[in-house]
Amino acid sequence: MTTTDQQLIDPLRRIVGEHNVLTEGDLTAWEQDWRKRERGKALAVVRPASTAQVADVVKACAAAGVSIVPQGGNTGLAVGSIPDASGRQVVLSLTRMNAVRSLDAANLTVTVEAGCVLQSLQEAARTAGFLFPLSLAAEGSCTIGGNLATNAGGTQVLRYGNARELCLGLEVVTPQGEIWEGTSGLRKDNTGYDLRDLIVGSEGTLGIITAATMKLYPLPAARLTAWAAVPSLEHAVQLLGLAHRHLGAGLTGFEVMGRFALSLVPKHFPAQRVPFIADSEGASPWCVLLENSDNESEDHARQRFEALLEKAFEEGCVSDAVVAENLSQAKALWHVRESIPLAQAEEGLNIKHDISIAVSRIPAFVAETDALLEKEIPGVRLVNFGHLGDGNLHYNVQAPADGDARAFLLNEEERVNTLVYDAVQRFGGSISAEHGIGSLKAHKLEKHKSPVALSMMRAIKGALDPNNTLNPGRVLRA
Repeated sequence: MTTTDQQLIDPLRRIVGEHNVLTEGDLTAWEQDWRKRERGKALAVVRPASTAQVADVVKACAAAGVSIVPQGGNTGLAVGSIPDASGRQVVLSLTRMNAVRSLDAANLTVTVEAGCVLQSLQEAARTAGFLFPLSLAAEGSCTIGGNLATNAGGTQVLRYGNARELCLGLEVVTPQGEIWEGTSGLRKDNTGYDLRDLIVGSEGTLGIITAATMKLYPLPAARLTAWAAVPSLEHAVQLLGLAHRHLGAGLTGFEVMGRFALSLVPKHFPAQRVPFIADSEGASPWCVLLENSDNESEDHARQRFEALLEKAFEEGCVSDAVVAENLSQAKALWHVRESIPLAQAEEGLNIKHDISIAVSRIPAFVAETDALLEKEIPGVRLVNFGHLGDGNLHYNVQAPADGDARAFLLNEEERVNTLVYDAVQRFGGSISAEHGIGSLKAHKLEKHKSPVALSMMRAIKGALDPNNTLNPGRVLRA
């Protein structure tokens, strides 16, 4: 470590304590991304315990001309929360700031620090008799600050919205080390620009989220889950329309899963049973997992749910279905859905896409893009699943069965991404629905975002962070 480096490290140790500035040893947990695609090198990992400490760390780094990478649970999928390879960036880990500060039952809000793990917030809300509906596969590791920085989505966006819709206020440290306190929890505050919405989804490039006030909901009295086999994506969209009409606001989740994606689950996790997916040629090409939660009685909710499925059978958009009889069965069905990305990882390295398309156009997009990829790369395998209810697909591409997965990723990723993202643009969609841009997609954003939008984004970044202190090279390339 150089003398110049030491001149920064010593003040950082005085701010957060000697044991909370890490410069040596195994820093893999902070330097390697969640998918293990990239590994950076940090000048130091700094772990503050308060907002005041975050502000002082930012001031020290800004004065030294050292950039900062804010980090929560480091579960992001777009390489946006690890340092670059220069060894000149400070990773600011917020995991020590994990308290639930307050819960206002009358206002239906809870204020938590940025390092609070999502599952911990869910449990705190449930203990108090409320629901916090954000639900992600990584909820045991991801943090609220990271969820908000990336505007995380998950399986209940259809009813409750993304992280942005669940947030009523923020506490933020600016790139200059000032503290903006905005956690009032007001549902109406029409006093100028919405700074909260500006920070949410900015991936740590405009400010460091240190706390947030989030919405709570009453716990539903009834929760019903069904797994349905559908003959095609067109039929899945038809079923979604029926579900909207029959269940209204009670429709909480609507997931679609392709046959190949589902086949990977029992292949790699043999103990799991996947309904309606067999090795026979007659197996259903698509399955849907749908959930209804409501405050009406269980019997009344079940009657409406079963009436929906009866109508779906009548109209031919469902060929088979099973309704979970209890919470344990419902959890088992959701576990299958959430195991798809884990099973795909076991199958080998793959090319991930987190895209959104208008629901009505998804069947045509999938048919066209599937055919294009299969023509360009014979034998390619398509792992297609996602949140059909809100138009978000995880349209992932796996190497041919007899191919080298690592070589496929190295040699074909750019071509595959170009083919998929160009198709997304033709269908009026977005290349990132919920995972964010990070550094992984920053070069693609320049092609698929309008020049006017990019100019406005750069103006905002330049105005708030003129020295490019926070997360440089993420979202917008330098």
